[in-house]
Parts: sequence; C-alpha cells; structure tokens
Amino acid sequence: VVSIISKEKTKARPQALNTVELMKVASAGLGMSPQSAMVVAERLYTQGYISYPRTETSSYPENFDLIGALQIQAGHQDWGTTVRELLREGINRPKKGHDAGDHPPITPMRAAERHHLDLDSWRIYEYITKHFIGTLMPDCKYLSTVMTFNIGSEVFSLTGIELLDPGFTKVMDWLALDEESKVPDLVEGDKLPITEARLNERQTVAPDYLTEAQVIGLMEKHGIGTDASIPVHINNICQRNYVTVESGRRLVPTNLGIVLVHGYQKIDVDLVLPTMRSAVEEQLNLIAAGKADFDSVLRHTLHIFAAKFQYFVSNIGGMDNLFEVSFSPLSESGKPFSRCGKCKRYMKLVETKPQRLYCATCDDTYAVPPGGNVREYQENKCPLDDFQLLLYSGGGQGRSYTFCPYCYNNAPFPGMLKNSGCNNCLHPTCAFGRDKMGVSQCMECEGGVLVLDPASGPKWKICCNRCDVLVCLFDKASKVNVLSEVCATCGSQNVAVEYKEGKSKFKDGSLSESGCIFCSPMLTPLVTKQRVSYEGNRGRGRGRGGPRGRGRGRGRAGRR
Repeated sequence: VVSIISKEKTKARPQALNTVELMKVASAGLGMSPQSAMVVAERLYTQGYISYPRTETSSYPENFDLIGALQIQAGHQDWGTTVRELLREGINRPKKGHDAGDHPPITPMRAAERHHLDLDSWRIYEYITKHFIGTLMPDCKYLSTVMTFNIGSEVFSLTGIELLDPGFTKVMDWLALDEESKVPDLVEGDKLPITEARLNERQTVAPDYLTEAQVIGLMEKHGIGTDASIPVHINNICQRNYVTVESGRRLVPTNLGIVLVHGYQKIDVDLVLPTMRSAVEEQLNLIAAGKADFDSVLRHTLHIFAAKFQYFVSNIGGMDNLFEVSFSPLSESGKPFSRCGKCKRYMKLVETKPQRLYCATCDDTYAVPPGGNVREYQENKCPLDDFQLLLYSGGGQGRSYTFCPYCYNNAPFPGMLKNSGCNNCLHPTCAFGRDKMGVSQCMECEGGVLVLDPASGPKWKICCNRCDVLVCLFDKASKVNVLSEVCATCGSQNVAVEYKEGKSKFKDGSLSESGCIFCSPMLTPLVTKQRVSYEGNRGRGRGRGGPRGRGRGRGRAGRR
C-alpha cells in the first residue's frame, strides 16, 4: 500500500421541483409517460393535494411558508417521524434554482395516505412530497478514500466510500449511497498477497436509444417546447407512430419516423434541427421580458415559416420518392370497413399505426381513437352527417364508447373537444349522446358526466366522459336504459334495469326495477365505483346538473 487519502465529500440535496424534473423522474423512476404523469399531477392539484404542477421555477420565493407546508406532513405514517425530527432540528433553506417568474415549485399542500389515492396518484404524490422534504434536509456527507497500490512497476488504485450523515437520502432513499463500497482497514506500508491476476477482453457497444427522460432533458437544453408542451410533443410522436416506447421507456424510431426525418433533411435540414424552434421560443422570452416588439417578431416569424413552407411544397417530390421506396400507397392499404357520410361508399380501415379510416372516393382521411379496437356498431348513423357510427373499446377497465368518424375529427359544437366520442355529443337526437345516455355529473372532475356505456352489457358500466372514473353496475342484467325521469333527491337521471329469469340480483328476486342508482335502496347495492379514490359524501343537491337534471348524485358508488 503506497498511499491512503481520505476526504470528506457531500452529495448535494436537490433543488425545488419543477415540471421538467417531475416528468423526467416519472419516466425514468416510475415508468410513467410524461403525458400520463401530468394528467395525474393535474388531478392531484384539482383535489388540493399539491400546488400548480406546471412551472419552470425551481427556486422558492423568500416569503414562501416552508415550515407551514412541512408541518402538514408531521403526522404522516410513512415520513412523519423524519419530518418531526427535521422540525425540531431546524430546516435548511432550499438551494437557489431558476426563477422563471411563473408559479412556485411543485409542493405538497395537503397530507394524503396510501388509501386516499389510486396507485398512480399515490406514486406521484409520494415522490413530490419526499422531494420537498429532501430539499429542506442537510446534504448527504460521506468519506471518500482512495488507496494506491504498487504491483511491480504498475500502479493500481481502489476507491471506497463510508457514509457519515445520510442527510436528504434518509427520505429520498433511492438516492442513498452504497454502504457496501467501504475500503478495507489498511495502513500505508501494508503488503498483501496477490491471489489472482487476469486480463478481461471486452468489446465496445453502440450507444443505446434515448430514454424519455433523456429526451426531456435534451428538449429543455435546446429550448424545444415548454413545461406544458414537452409531454404533448412526446405523446404526439408516439401516437403518430414516429417512435415506439420500448423497455426502460426508450424511444425507438419507427421506419415511418426515420423516413420522415430523412425526407425533411433532404429538402430543408432546418426543419429537423432544434435551432429553428428554439430561436422562436427565445424571441417569445424576449417579448415576455419587454426586450422585443411583439408585432415585429410575429411578422419576422411568419415570413420565415411561409418561405420554408413554400420551398418545402415546391420540393415535395423528394419526400414522395423516399416514401414510395418504403411504403405502399394509402389507396392500396386497409380493408373496406364503414360507409362514408359524404359519398355513401365504404371507407377503408388502415390498421398500421396511427390507425385511421380512408375514403378513396373523397380522398379524405379520418383519425380514430388510438390504443384499442374499433368495430362497426349496429349500423347506426350520426344524425348530423350520416357517417356510420363505430365502437371503440380498450383502455383501462375495458371502457368503450361509440363515435362518429367525422365528428371525432371535426367537433360539431362550440366547447366540444376534438377527438370526442358520442358520450360528449350535445345533439338532442344522438342516440348515444350525453342527453340520452348521461346519468349524473362526475363526482371527481369539473364538467364531466357519467354516461352509460351501451355496449358494456352484461357487465354494465357508466363512465365519465372527461376523466377515468368508472362505475360498474347491474352485473348480468339483460337490459339497462336511462330514463327521462329525474331523481327528486339528487337530480340524477333514473335508470331502468331488467334481468332474465333466474339471473336477478335484486334482494326480492324481481326481474325489473327503475330508480336512481345513488338513492334507490334496490339499485344502490349493485353499484361499485372503480379506479379513482373517493372520500365520503359530496352532498346530494342538484349542483350544476344542467339539462334534464344530471345533478351530483350522492356520490355513494363508494368502493375503489
């Protein structure tokens, strides 16, 4: 042993949490897509558990009540002991980060136990809370020791660490140091026998595909997108089949994505470089800071975009040539599927991602809901445009809904979101619209309506047309209908239920019953709410029931 050098080092606690960091951790550590993570975070925000989750700021203002936010967690069964100890010893002021001037960092605002939330919500909430607590704890301290050995004329070294104070890693335990890497107890001059000597032969490997977390970091570095648009961009390239998400949440480009990029590079390389987008976003930041004129920036940007578009269109043949080598024409793809409302001829279903309908006569393409199965449904037609209605099934808990291909791509009413199914339709004669199939306002989200899934029998369901609330009811019933009558107690629509002989689930064995699923003593025991955690009674009144009642209901569909 030639020398032993020990030095005390620290592992710095994290900065306060912003949106980009949350998305990176959700993807790399929790296995959740950025889009899903933000949906969950926004739900936690609307329920009052966390502060606003879309922020670029990673630095708390001087007047932020850190002690108050920490005290809320003092009674928590998982980390309450650590919090109380931290409050006794005094907090460390969080590290200075970036102040974007928008919203404070993401902070827990209300205590929640595991049983209060669904699994994904709990995982996001747990991380946000532990991260917040970690920012107020001391840095992790450890002793780094480097031992140097001489073997003949060659010099070798061994490095090990010994934990002195876990600091913030006590609560953020996934960042804890490896305590088994401690070096042996030796002193300078010690001689050790050589038990084995070997030479390992290895090969270098090509770099792996980028993970979602790495892509998010690179987008932030190059100024592509904002905290709000980054998850949308990543979700878009997945839905359009430009990339697929493989194990470890690595983004693997598809043949379509590769050909598309090569086509852009062949025509105008600026269209695939980050510099053009980041330059525009930099100009927007200058406008926000009062250092650039809005009208001048707008004119300049529109001029550049128009020029590039015209150049691209005039050279589109280069893109066509690349696609012809790799793909067959759309008109030769797919199989006859459903009738077009314009020409009354059959459209083809192109099943390669992204799945879509194509009408060769009209030369129109219509997107369909991704991630599930699409099939014809009873030859029903949309009362607005005469397109044949289709049934989408898939997603969590086997949710399904009918949709019109034209309305799905072109929202027919103001306020109706694009890519909506019939369960969002406001037309009074739509057989599967909100007005005919809606039962009650959703108990978990603002503006959502619980709508009967007409194709779910015999395992009947009503699903929120905005969030993931799902209510299972009347198992093995032969028929379930939404009635025009309104419950006098809670303002929800009454339903009629029928069972076949020998299948009845009613207490008295009757085959049919009608009433409110929240208030009727015969119907309520056959109703079970799923997926979203729900605490207690939200109150009965009509709330914001809107047309035909559809009040809040009692909110008693209570099991998770």
